[in-house]
Amino acid sequence: MDDFKHKKQGKIDYSIIIPVYCNQEELRKTYQAIMTMVVEYNPSRSYEIIFIDDGSVDSSFENMMELKKLNPQNVKIIKFTRNFGQVSAIRAGVEHSRGRCVVNISADLQDPPDLINNMLEYHFKDGVEIVVCKRDSREESFFRRKTSKLFYKIMNKLSFPNMPEGGFDFFLIGSKVKEALIKSKEMNPFLQGQILWTGYPVKFIPYQRKKRETGSSKWTFGMKIKYLIDGVMAYSYVPLRFMTVLGMIISGLGFLYACVIFFTKIFGGIPIKGWAPIMIVVLILSGFQMLMLGVIGEYVWRTLEQVRRRDHYVIEKIYD
Repeated sequence: MDDFKHKKQGKIDYSIIIPVYCNQEELRKTYQAIMTMVVEYNPSRSYEIIFIDDGSVDSSFENMMELKKLNPQNVKIIKFTRNFGQVSAIRAGVEHSRGRCVVNISADLQDPPDLINNMLEYHFKDGVEIVVCKRDSREESFFRRKTSKLFYKIMNKLSFPNMPEGGFDFFLIGSKVKEALIKSKEMNPFLQGQILWTGYPVKFIPYQRKKRETGSSKWTFGMKIKYLIDGVMAYSYVPLRFMTVLGMIISGLGFLYACVIFFTKIFGGIPIKGWAPIMIVVLILSGFQMLMLGVIGEYVWRTLEQVRRRDHYVIEKIYD
């Protein structure tokens, strides 16, 4: 993309981007909540609302078009050719936004829109470049709470010490961070990591994430695992260092085991018999080797993806 539209068009105060994937029940409620709680609360600030249709297979796109008819000057719709994922949808919204700052919020009203007012105040009055609404608690199932907590705790330990324990998807970024994200050509990006990586001070706002009123989350456990791997592989050397240390430990244990066998045979006269111990050692070592090959394969695959330099998404049409 040669020149982004946000450079071509006039600047406004803030852009609210809303990734949408099969959220037909919540869209109108989300829009009305933003208009009532945010837009009317900030009458002196110019704004735009950008919906990104990430390949929805329900009536989400039709609902978005109806909302655009209600507010054609301030609502923009970006329609993907297919489902490219939430991170790609957020990136598209950032790249095509005109705001001096950009706010990302989910389409299912699990994040309270009124917190956007606090985010805007911290940015425009205090000059905070990154404002993050961190989830201190969740009105979700026990499994989702525990897996999300484990996911972000691992990220906190391995890659980002300032990553909130509950993670975040609801955030504001200023123009400097926005430009940094746009310039980044990283494939399989870990979005939260990219934001924190910029190094700007972060203002955290704690809140309780609400449960979904309708429908079910499309953010599956498998997607969480892939996103965790993306974050660790892209921003931590721990997997490679783990392989090195583990190899040294296994080599040391192997040398000690060989010494035990040697001295037992010479001084103890006890013959080493049986195939079971040998098979155990072979299976354990083979398992470690496959694990190490898998880690190397992850890095090789990511290198291949980076070399290909494919677009993060393909836009069918922009309704502006």
